[in-house]
Amino acid sequence: MDTMRRVVRQSKFRHVFGQAVKNDQCYDDIRVSRVTWDSSFCAVNPKFVAIIVEASGGGAFLVLPLHKTGRIDKSYPTVCGHTGPVLDIDWCPHNDQVIASGSEDCTVMVWQIAENGLTLSLTEPVVVLEGHSKRVGIVAWHPTARNVLLSAGCDNVVIIWNVGTGEPLINLDDMHSDMIYNVSWNRNGSLICTASKDKKVRVIDPRKQEIVAEKDKAHEGARPMRAIFLSDGNIFTTGFSRMSERQLALWNPKNMEEPIALHEMDTSNGVLLPFYDPDTNIIYLCGKGDSSIRYFEITDESPYVHYLNTFSSKEPQRGMGFMPKRGLDVNKCEIARFFKLHERKCEPIIMTVPRKSDLFQDDLYPDTAGPEAALEAEEWFEGKNADPILISLKHGYIPGKNRDLKVVKKNILDNKPAANKKSDLITAPKKAVDTSNIQNEAKLDEILKELKSIKDTISNQDERISKLEQQMAKIAN
Repeated sequence: MDTMRRVVRQSKFRHVFGQAVKNDQCYDDIRVSRVTWDSSFCAVNPKFVAIIVEASGGGAFLVLPLHKTGRIDKSYPTVCGHTGPVLDIDWCPHNDQVIASGSEDCTVMVWQIAENGLTLSLTEPVVVLEGHSKRVGIVAWHPTARNVLLSAGCDNVVIIWNVGTGEPLINLDDMHSDMIYNVSWNRNGSLICTASKDKKVRVIDPRKQEIVAEKDKAHEGARPMRAIFLSDGNIFTTGFSRMSERQLALWNPKNMEEPIALHEMDTSNGVLLPFYDPDTNIIYLCGKGDSSIRYFEITDESPYVHYLNTFSSKEPQRGMGFMPKRGLDVNKCEIARFFKLHERKCEPIIMTVPRKSDLFQDDLYPDTAGPEAALEAEEWFEGKNADPILISLKHGYIPGKNRDLKVVKKNILDNKPAANKKSDLITAPKKAVDTSNIQNEAKLDEILKELKSIKDTISNQDERISKLEQQMAKIAN
């Protein structure tokens, strides 16, 4: 432990401290989902916080603009198109208004959120991705290619979708013999790593559909593991020892025989969810059911994983959201922001490096991944790789305009035998349909949708106006 302490002495992060925000800056009266599943239940970006909530007869999640703090009304609209509980949600890294959800109903849905959030509940996704035969517990967007989404289900299958066309382009169905606990992309999205119930950590090249490296019994205990890629290509895992102690470990995929580092932590039984910041190389560990967040710095000096500190509170966490770097307040030297889920509320926790100066601290904020995709989906599927496109945070992050997600389904009449699905039964000549007609119909559809949504909004506003007028009349009388 001595060496651990001594090495940390030089770190600029050793005084990082966490602070929960005041009560009026929390999101209150939220019925956080009680579904038994070890995902984080919360996803955040610089515009919105999304939280999986209890829903009778189906699955739903809330999407709140960040500034919408305080008590959230029972009637606040939700995203509620799934027919079974929602298990995982993930914001698109290249569009802050697009979010994916995986559900017990075996589908993945991708949603477009209006710029200012929801005024009505959203039941129509932009696209439904159907391909899993059991519940879908994991969704993860590709870090650098536009519209590429990974999903993993309890059918032990990993599917990689081109969301822009709604097609499953890669199907990894013979690599996992047991439940997949988590999946993580590497920095440029050329590889994924997975942790599975069979106690193996696998490194997979999804486009070649081959396992590049694997480690059996990365952690010997029977409880769930997690494995994530770090920016240097190493892999960080959390799991349990045979004696049910929680462990963390660091691995080099080029030689998985022995870990670079392995530390025992404690004997709590909640799964440790790791959140990683590639800019500072800090890993934050949030145990489900714990009331603390522990954080470590990863360096290339022994012992490699350096304990920094623990943020402790009284209430256990049901889940946790982690803000991307571009959503932080650089003027306050904020290096991480968590959104901690309680039973009935969501509480932001801010991690800060104490500094005396008010100037921009460029050593804390190297250029970070911005919202621009480095590749189009087709380029990635064809074999190209690209690192994230970086932006400077020197003058804070100024969000640009997000383009709407457009899904252009391939013309099903062209390449499928007739009468495959109900939708194929349209009586159409067998020859290829004139594409300009299809485009016109799509345009018409779009206009009709927009008209409907404007009319809905107007009628809602009308109701609201008449209610307010009634209230005024009462007060006046």
